[in-house]
Amino acid sequence: MRLKFSLLSLSQAKLVQCINGNYLALLLVTLLSSANGIAAEKSSAAEQKKQESRDAWVASDKIGELYLAQCGVCHGKQLEGKAIGPALINVDLIHGETLSLLMANISSGFAGSGMPAWNDTLTKNQIKALAVYILEKRSANSLDATLGLGTPPEIPTTVQKTAQHDYTLRQVYHGLEHPYSIAPLKDGRVLITEKAIGLSLISADGESKLLIQETPKVFDDGTLRGATYTGSGWMHDVELHPQYSDNGWIYLSHGHRCNHCNALSRQTKKSVVMVQLIRGRLKGDRWVDEEIIWRAEPDAYIEGIEVGMGARITFDDSGYVYLTLGNMIANYAGAQDLNKPYGKTLRLHDDGRIPTDNPFINNKNALPSIWTLGHRNPQGISFDKKQRVLWQSEHGPRGGDEANVLLPGRNYGWPLVSLGLDYDGAPIHYDKQLGIVFDPNDLEPTKIDWTPSLGVSSIAFYQAKNTSDFGHEKMNKGYFFKWNNDLLVATLASNDLLRISTKKTEPTNAEVIVKDIGRIRDVEPGWDGQIYLLLEHSTGSAIVAMQQADKQTKAKNDVN
Repeated sequence: MRLKFSLLSLSQAKLVQCINGNYLALLLVTLLSSANGIAAEKSSAAEQKKQESRDAWVASDKIGELYLAQCGVCHGKQLEGKAIGPALINVDLIHGETLSLLMANISSGFAGSGMPAWNDTLTKNQIKALAVYILEKRSANSLDATLGLGTPPEIPTTVQKTAQHDYTLRQVYHGLEHPYSIAPLKDGRVLITEKAIGLSLISADGESKLLIQETPKVFDDGTLRGATYTGSGWMHDVELHPQYSDNGWIYLSHGHRCNHCNALSRQTKKSVVMVQLIRGRLKGDRWVDEEIIWRAEPDAYIEGIEVGMGARITFDDSGYVYLTLGNMIANYAGAQDLNKPYGKTLRLHDDGRIPTDNPFINNKNALPSIWTLGHRNPQGISFDKKQRVLWQSEHGPRGGDEANVLLPGRNYGWPLVSLGLDYDGAPIHYDKQLGIVFDPNDLEPTKIDWTPSLGVSSIAFYQAKNTSDFGHEKMNKGYFFKWNNDLLVATLASNDLLRISTKKTEPTNAEVIVKDIGRIRDVEPGWDGQIYLLLEHSTGSAIVAMQQADKQTKAKNDVN
């Protein structure tokens, strides 16, 4: 992602928000009297090393402190407005509807309405930090909805409308615990992974859940850190081989723990972990024929948690399997190191062999399985079979959620740059801390930036599973045929499902097709055209299916 890359805002209410520029002067009055060091550059690499790396569950909010100290007197502590300043939430705002326009309003001001320009008073990052903070507060979601706490969202029982299709929702199964991934089967059953339970099979009628025996061991010794369940040794993604109907192969990613297997483990006398990719088949309720597709070298195993590992799996149409790996290391060390698997996308033959045309195959200092590098927390990956393009979704820090097109050997920038901010409002700065010198022009630009964050999760192209031909004329009436080849994007924080149209490597249109449904951990098209959503909530998670409900019009020659 190049820092100079322009922000791409798509037509989504929770992604595109604004502020009334006429009153920004009131919001920023006396801003710099105590703003030094808040949402600004860290002073030195030495000072940075004193900072514990910030995580999503750490509520360090220097921007909020800045707002309360300098802006609350005019606009209220909760942006609700006061006598001398208007509300900045729950009102229509008139000067622009994107983050970039909001930043321009703060920077340039509106002389005709008495608002001065602040570009000589505030740093660019302080302007961006305040803009992000206001947009975050304008989000309609409560904190409980964002985190999956409190009362679970209600599943609508009426027909829901979108620009191109109507649909209904039905609950397939309820009562899951910390689920991560689903894989619908052709006969209506659904494979499901739960992090600390393992792999299970939901019956077609949704009445039962069968735990599959003899899968890799998972561990239930995780803990809650804030509102986030953390741990290691988990079951992660499940994905069917493209020729599953013929070969029966099922692929799993999981956290493989070991003891005394490397110097760190021997020194600490604790277990260490790394994501592993395997495949196997089902025989009744048993996992059989297991094969290891990819396992890291022992030195890559670390202490830590797997919340940010991604561990998503997809296939292209040429027999290759891809695995995403996030960055578990403190301060994100390793994502730029070609000899470490952290923050990488791997590409392998479906049986685990290393492709001879991988981009770093001839680099003796690189892992030969690496396809791309510089990733933070890759939550989704999907291959567009029609246009033959590989897409990936990725959590940013505070803002900077991304959709990327993965090209061989390319660097996607983490932790050197981000279009988002760090959790305390500071710009991303880890290049200095890690001693990395880089040219921004060597980094691959982000295709879609979501700032503020929507908590992007899994992605999937709406395409047939058993054929490359997904033409309108061959689809039955139950399919969402107007969504052919569109990218479905699940979100956690914003509780929505997006549909994005693409042309080759560029997004062309976006629509929210499911709103306020809860945290969507995974999205998968079914074999019959339905769309399956995996919803997670602290009171019990669920699988929900979207079914097309367009009104059928009769042809003129139809007989009544």
